[in-house]
Amino acid sequence: MMEEGGELVAIIPRSFCNGPYYQPFRQFIFRHASIRQIHLFDARNKAFKGDGVLQENIIIHLTRGEEQGEVTISTSTDDTFLDYRETIHAFDSIVLARDAEQFIHIPTADGPDLLTGSAFQYRLDELGVSVSTGPVVDFRMKNDLRAEYEPGTVPLLYPSHFTHHGFAWPKPGFKKANAIRETRETAKWLFPCGFYTVVRRFSSKEERRRIIANVVEPTALPTKMIGFENHLNVFHDRKQPLSEDMARGMATYLNSTVVDQCFRRFNGHTQVNATDLKTMRYPSRDALALLGKWAKSHPQPSQETIDARVAELA
Repeated sequence: MMEEGGELVAIIPRSFCNGPYYQPFRQFIFRHASIRQIHLFDARNKAFKGDGVLQENIIIHLTRGEEQGEVTISTSTDDTFLDYRETIHAFDSIVLARDAEQFIHIPTADGPDLLTGSAFQYRLDELGVSVSTGPVVDFRMKNDLRAEYEPGTVPLLYPSHFTHHGFAWPKPGFKKANAIRETRETAKWLFPCGFYTVVRRFSSKEERRRIIANVVEPTALPTKMIGFENHLNVFHDRKQPLSEDMARGMATYLNSTVVDQCFRRFNGHTQVNATDLKTMRYPSRDALALLGKWAKSHPQPSQETIDARVAELA
């Protein structure tokens, strides 16, 4: 509705910056306007606390019909703007050139970004790796769920089966199911037992990292098939297991601080979707496999050790 050269400033939930649902909206913006500035509040629960708004919001400044140039990214803790800071960024660091989804990244750290280097420019499909949401939706399959593993069932894996210390199945006293019946009807939802990288779809606000990755340890599982519950994202090879080195390397890479920081640039909420993981860039297969070999010999690495090892891939 604006005239050419008209300017619009809006307070809007950050959720439109990523995900397939808002892709047409992002494309509409890029067709008709340029982004001049984005302001991000570091404390999501302060700026609009009086209005009962707790989700992350940004202030965006658009100009209709203007050629897209550099973008000002500014931040402050809250709506007092007492610690206001701003930096200037090229547009191709806000919307990546090879990103078909056209996610809007909001860089907040000064200095070079490790993941923009040539060593981290591979898409998942170029690596021969897929990522999918766990297909078992438990409330739709209640009759097939079992609290404990028994003959005729296979392990069903939930986020709670994975901890910072590794993988633990079955889980005694678990309020959810530990197993699902293996039938002709459930077979299409199951995966062959093997090594997989899994990422929780939801993290709490208190979690240090948004992305939390683990590895499925097939030696701990008693059957040829397994099920993944819907609150997990699963990295696989066309619904087949990954190699052990690839699974461990992928999990280690995803658990690095630099990947978490990159992810937070376009994801403003606590949900991690498969589409988000597909959009990210990764090291080569060889680099991930070497990282996996290293991870196998370092079963409980510190965050600092992981970060240093990933930085060596650059």
